[in-house]
Amino acid sequence: MSDVLFTPLELPNLTVKNRLLRSSVAGRFDNYDGSGTPVRMNWDVRFAAGGVGAIISSNAPVHPRGRLVPGYAHMDADDKIPFWRELGRRVHEHDCKYIVQLAHAGRERIVPSIDYATGVSATGQVEPLNGFRATQLTLPQIGDIVGAFAQGARRAREAGLDGIEVAGANGVLFTQFLSSAINDRDDDYGGSLENRARFSLEVVEAIRREVGRDYCLGFKISLREHLNEVLPWLPAGNTLEESLQVCRWLEAAGVDYVHVSAGGEFPHPRNPAGRFPARDVVKTYDGLISSGRYVLRNYVVFRTWPLNAFWRRWWERPMRRHGVEGINLADARALKGVVRVPVLVTGGFQTASVIRAAIEGGDCDGVTMARELIANPDLPNMFAAGLDRAPRPCTFCNKCLFAFIENPLGCYDERRFDSREEMVRQIMAVYEPYSPPATERRVRPAGREVPPDDAKEEVVA
Repeated sequence: MSDVLFTPLELPNLTVKNRLLRSSVAGRFDNYDGSGTPVRMNWDVRFAAGGVGAIISSNAPVHPRGRLVPGYAHMDADDKIPFWRELGRRVHEHDCKYIVQLAHAGRERIVPSIDYATGVSATGQVEPLNGFRATQLTLPQIGDIVGAFAQGARRAREAGLDGIEVAGANGVLFTQFLSSAINDRDDDYGGSLENRARFSLEVVEAIRREVGRDYCLGFKISLREHLNEVLPWLPAGNTLEESLQVCRWLEAAGVDYVHVSAGGEFPHPRNPAGRFPARDVVKTYDGLISSGRYVLRNYVVFRTWPLNAFWRRWWERPMRRHGVEGINLADARALKGVVRVPVLVTGGFQTASVIRAAIEGGDCDGVTMARELIANPDLPNMFAAGLDRAPRPCTFCNKCLFAFIENPLGCYDERRFDSREEMVRQIMAVYEPYSPPATERRVRPAGREVPPDDAKEEVVA
């Protein structure tokens, strides 16, 4: 096809059928011990059937202490391989590639687990937004984690999956080492940029030694942390120039592509960019109060007017200045100028013409999507049919990503549905094997915009 969206994306060691990938996103669909379930398979298969060229898995911890939250499938032991092999087989049936995102949360632990009360990190300082606790990693522990990533990569290859992506963005362990605002070590892993990048480069090199040079390996990175956009008293973090240098080193170490994101925390005003749904946050945030030093403070702010209105306005500043769709394109464009490997970028993409212009303009080689596909799992098929946008696009209300702590992941914006019952049916559909959508379905006219959230909805009595 002449449309650049549907020309193959040639990654070293992997060809993807189009330029539209699903980025790492999923709910707590798996077992507490990290074993996978059929629900996870149903979740991923729906997007493969919807037309994406590749799926990047939800974060797959390489060690139980690296969980962001319990309920995600791990890649921490050989007994997990059969699950991942079957998941890959089912996704491959739809001519879709499957890339496992290997992860370690470090101190970014939303819900503590019964077996590990605290996280580990480059630093012993608490995480600044919620106050999640951590202990500073010793040198032997760092070596163990490097080895755990290499073994996770081996398992992915043995499972017949198409590649791996190292989760190095959005405040997880790699960010904690890379960041000038977080890493306070005084050994070979702290101080200079070269030292702060040592952990990332050692992991890439260890993976290459384990799986060879003929297996796809990507690295996701926040080129700018913007930590001062979370809390104004925090330092901003690494400069763009520092992150570009890290990417040069990663390319030399053997990565096949770089996946651009933003933010040195999760959540972050730029990831996920959009609204801050205080009412929905309060509904689930109470479960985190025992998790971190500052969670009770945040809970009071999020449920109390006018504090929640002020916080929402503060949080949404980047969205008001830069919009949501393509919010990271400028950083991706800068990276394209300094590396030869393909560059993927995430950031609210759901309009075919916008994505097409970004690729044709040389800003990136492909895009990844998450919330936009939660709202419309068959969005790539809509593009292939000639639509520039889904009839009911994602509104970036972000209710989905704050609901997943206690509820199944799905679109929770009732305005996008004909009824609440229809919304609930779509959310709960993940518990049934995927079936194609009906040929004819009721949709709002493409020109009708979903109204913005009413600010009064965020006032919680």
